[in-house]
Amino acid sequence: MKISDFDYDMPPALIAQTPIEPRDASRLLVINRASGALEHQHFRDIGEYLRPGDLLIANQSRVIPARLLGQRAETGGTVEVLLLAERKDLGPDYWETLVRPGRRLHEGSRLVFSHEALPHLVLNAEILQRTEAGGRIVRLSPAAGQSLSVRQLVEQLGRMPLPPYIHETLTDPERYQTVYARISGSAAAPTAGLHFTPGLLEHLRKQGVRVGFVTLHVGLDTFRPVECEDVSEHKMHSEEIELDAPTAELINETRKAGGRIVAVGTTSVRVLE
Repeated sequence: MKISDFDYDMPPALIAQTPIEPRDASRLLVINRASGALEHQHFRDIGEYLRPGDLLIANQSRVIPARLLGQRAETGGTVEVLLLAERKDLGPDYWETLVRPGRRLHEGSRLVFSHEALPHLVLNAEILQRTEAGGRIVRLSPAAGQSLSVRQLVEQLGRMPLPPYIHETLTDPERYQTVYARISGSAAAPTAGLHFTPGLLEHLRKQGVRVGFVTLHVGLDTFRPVECEDVSEHKMHSEEIELDAPTAELINETRKAGGRIVAVGTTSVRVLE
């Protein structure tokens, strides 16, 4: 399978730059697998294609404001760090990251992050090593005198890491979270779930559709392009996932009863696989 097999024309004007309101007013393309027929609907109509006894599996990962803007401690030069995954195997507050400008940020470089609206909050970072994928392992630490933890400082100082094709400023960070996002850890949103509203989920439950949650923290491969022509040669990065016992029981019960397991987006599919 070649990446050229996936080439298609995408007019930039068709890429939405701001989220539609309400969430479930977004468009929905439905494909009949038996006939190949296409239907153009709205996401609020998704219940028409679900049956009582079906089980939706959704990714409850929450996006962290993983984009940090700061300066090099030595020179004052501008830097940008994107937090990809916490490396608990290395120790507390170690992170795998992408950095810019990469050519100037070497082992031992020290970085300082702050925000013009929050001048009393300062987060420090030290670059420890380069990764095989071209990223950096960094250790974060609160500046002297800070009472907040690293995680709290990231929540205060970080910005949402929007996809590169979105050029508008995000005015409401919660709009880049699913309404059921609960466990922080993703560097990007599991976007298929962004269209659900609390009202739509309640409507589906009343219809007899159950909802279960898994966790997959979206990381490096969301931002890394496929650079080899043969897709099978592309090396995938690891991802942290969790499927707890209650959700596993829901899945088994649904299958035994003849219901369908419907994954919300590719991240949920990967957990189930």
